[in-house]
Amino acid sequence: MELFPEIVMTLAEDLWQANQDLAIASLENPFVQGIGDGTLAQAKFAYYVGQDAFFLEAFARAYSVAAAKAPDWEGFGTFHNLAAGVLQELQLHQSYATQWGVDLQIVEPGAATRRYTDFLLATAWSQEVGVTTVAMLPCMRLYAFIGQKLAQMHGSDHAYSDWIYTYSSPEFEPLADQLAELANRYAATTQMVKSTYRYAMQCERDFFQAAWEYAE
Repeated sequence: MELFPEIVMTLAEDLWQANQDLAIASLENPFVQGIGDGTLAQAKFAYYVGQDAFFLEAFARAYSVAAAKAPDWEGFGTFHNLAAGVLQELQLHQSYATQWGVDLQIVEPGAATRRYTDFLLATAWSQEVGVTTVAMLPCMRLYAFIGQKLAQMHGSDHAYSDWIYTYSSPEFEPLADQLAELANRYAATTQMVKSTYRYAMQCERDFFQAAWEYAE
């Protein structure tokens, strides 16, 4: 009888654990911490809202491309369900935009935003569905992680409490889990998969940093 059986991690969990340095760097970014304690300058958050809305449109399109490439009907349906979740998230951003005076129709993507969206869409169109899933997974997993950590660290209500609630809510993490299950199903542990995941995590870190560095 084996008293201490070996714990076998899934591909998605293995990739997440291998990139904890970037997850922590994103959590500790002053932009994210400013959301957490409510001290973030409103102009920086308003800029982020516009940039994130632009990103989410590309994210939804990448889901749709992945759905078209899915080798089975179950995956096709799951990708479309996840795309619908992004559309709901965009509605939240529209309410933020109204609150913060941001016109989402005239948003110009910054360099970090464009680099991320170009990477996602290029991957979705040129790679097989497993690699695309891995490229998209860091966003979902990281936001669930950040939302939960900020909810634990900061209890008081402030201007950004709704943002924290959205990504720490019981409804959000299952979406990240669905995408992780697709990655486990369609992707294999290759150097391409590892580098794709890490590059997406770097894009996430840089996205937050660009919002922090924004100045009116």
